[in-house]
Amino acid sequence: MDTIDEDINYANTLNGDFYNSNDQFENSKENIFAKSWQLVCDDSNLSQSNFKKPFIYLDEFISEQLLIVNYNQIFKCYSNVCTHRGNILIDKPCKAKEITCKYHGRRFNCKGEFIFMPEFKEVKNFPLKKENLSEIPLNRWRQFLFCSLNPKINFKSLIQDMEKRIGWMPIEKFQFDSESSKDYYVNANWALYCDNYLEGFHVPFVHKELNNVINYEDYKTEIFSYSNLQLAQSDSEQTCFNLPKNSVDFGKNIAAYYFWIFPNMMFNFYPWGLSVNIVKPLKTNLTKVEFRTYIWDETKRDYGAGSQLEKVEKEDEQIVENVQKGVKSRYYKSGRFSPKMEIGVHHFHKLISNFIRT
Repeated sequence: MDTIDEDINYANTLNGDFYNSNDQFENSKENIFAKSWQLVCDDSNLSQSNFKKPFIYLDEFISEQLLIVNYNQIFKCYSNVCTHRGNILIDKPCKAKEITCKYHGRRFNCKGEFIFMPEFKEVKNFPLKKENLSEIPLNRWRQFLFCSLNPKINFKSLIQDMEKRIGWMPIEKFQFDSESSKDYYVNANWALYCDNYLEGFHVPFVHKELNNVINYEDYKTEIFSYSNLQLAQSDSEQTCFNLPKNSVDFGKNIAAYYFWIFPNMMFNFYPWGLSVNIVKPLKTNLTKVEFRTYIWDETKRDYGAGSQLEKVEKEDEQIVENVQKGVKSRYYKSGRFSPKMEIGVHHFHKLISNFIRT
C-alpha cells in the first residue's frame, strides 16, 4: 500500500483497489481491526455479580468467541472457548458462580481460572497456566464497554478527546431505545462508508433537508490522534444544544457533534441524545452498520440535525453504493483531497496506510 502524504495539499486518496481487493480486506483483519478497540455493548444488562454475556468480536469478519463477566462489579473479558477441546462455553447470557463446559465438565471461576477437570488425575504436569481462559483487554467509557484482541492504541488516548469535548453531558443516564435501533446492510466496502461519514462536503448535494437545518459555511472538522470531530452549527437556537459555560463551544449554536473513533465507530450527539453507529465489514463490498439509539430528551427528537436519521442513512447508502461501483473502474486510480472539506478523510486514509504497512 502506498503512503498517504502528510500534506493534504499534495496527497492522493487511497487507491481504488483498496476498496475491491480481497488481499487488502484480509490484511485489514489483523492489521487494523484486531489491533483496534471495538464497542461491545453498554452495561445496562450486566449489573448483577457473576453475570456473563457471550459475544462475537466482529460478527462474520473476525468471529472470535468472547465472554464478558461481571466479577464483583468489575468487568472482565475472556475467551469463550474451553481450553480442553475448544467447545464454546456459554451460548447465552446467564448468571452463575462458575463457568462449566457442557462437553466434558471442565470448570473455571469468574476470574477465568481453571478449577477442575473430571478424569484427569493421571495427567502429568497438569494443570498449567494455559488451562486458564485467556483474558482479553477490556475498557469502559461511561456505560460503554470496549475490547481489543491486540490493541495498538492506548484506550485513554482513543477516547479522551471526545470525553473532554462532550463530557459535560450526562451520557451515562442516556436510555437505550431498542425500537429505533436497527441494522443496515450496505453494498459497499466498510472504508467507503467511513469516507463518506468523515466529510460534510457532500451534504448540500446528497442531504438537501439536512443542509436546511445546519450552516454549511460554518461546518468544521477537528483532527485528533485516532479520532476526529465534525461540528455542525445552525442559525436556529431552538434546534441546538444548551451549552454550559465551561464548554469550549459556549456561545455557538451547535446542532450536532459528530465524533468518529478509529477505525469504524461513530458517536453522534444531538440535543435529544446519542446515535452510535458501528461499521462492521462482512465482505469486500458488503458492510453491516449498526445504529444504536440512546435518549436524553425525547421532546427534541423531531427537530434539528438528528431528526431524520433513517432518511439521511438511506441517502448515504445510495451514494456510497454508487461510489463502490465507480472505484472498480479501470479508469479510476485515486483522487485528491479538498484541504478545507476533506481533512477527516485524509486523516482516515493516513491511519489506514500506517496500520496496513506496519
